[in-house]
Amino acid sequence: MSSVVIAGDTSGAITLAAPAVAGTNTITLPASTGTMVTTGSPQSGSVLQVVSVAKTDTFSTSSSSYVDVTGFSVSITPKFATSKILVMYTAQTAADPALAGTFVRLVRGSTAIFVGDAAGSRLQATNAGASANIYAFYLGCGQYLDSPATTSATTYKIQMLNNGGATSYLNRSVADRDTASYDPRLASSITVMEIAA
Repeated sequence: MSSVVIAGDTSGAITLAAPAVAGTNTITLPASTGTMVTTGSPQSGSVLQVVSVAKTDTFSTSSSSYVDVTGFSVSITPKFATSKILVMYTAQTAADPALAGTFVRLVRGSTAIFVGDAAGSRLQATNAGASANIYAFYLGCGQYLDSPATTSATTYKIQMLNNGGATSYLNRSVADRDTASYDPRLASSITVMEIAA
């Protein structure tokens, strides 16, 4: 393995070592002044990776207990156990306002996060609401800085329930009429970012 040694200004040295690789590889340095982020010592607040999922199809549930929204999860493997994970999400829901509402919660693995405190028999949720009418939507959205304290693959997802024995929907209205003028199909998303501590 060949290497280049750069002497420090006053003492010590930095060795640039090339691993054994096939072919020729190029590392292009930026033509600007600054500090390089390394895997051994990233700058605090640096974004290390971003993972996102978009859910564009519909989902419905009549469950009065939280259920996973099919196809609406994202997995990230933190590079450092000290990293924070910034979670940002949108959930376009609908429920018949005359019957019930939709509760939404953010979950890491099987653990609910970013929900209200426990209080008696009240359900804990991240967002809750009902659409104004059977053609309308309720937008649940937010962001949360999580501390999973792991370097293992970590899954973030959205769960939903209906609190009145009716049906709640994601990305479609209750009426779901095939009318271009006022009853659209919508999209929801989850984006997670690893932030260096």
